[in-house]
Amino acid sequence: MAVKTITIDMEAYETLSRHKRPGQSFSDVIKQMLGPVKTGANLLRAVRQIRISDKALDAMEKVVRDRSKSPLKHPKL
Repeated sequence: MAVKTITIDMEAYETLSRHKRPGQSFSDVIKQMLGPVKTGANLLRAVRQIRISDKALDAMEKVVRDRSKSPLKHPKL
């Protein structure tokens, strides 16, 4: 694995050190704190894994239908 040397001030170093656990590298701490890289491809992959049952879809459709019958509507301006 390629590495890159960076310079950080003492406050940043101490902050990282407080979060670091035995056996964990500073790189691990940084990645854990900042989370994974967010890309459109990652989002698409996650969306493709979503499975919604027919029962849940029917319930959502009912909620949307019932909203149109609600007397609580915004005033027309």
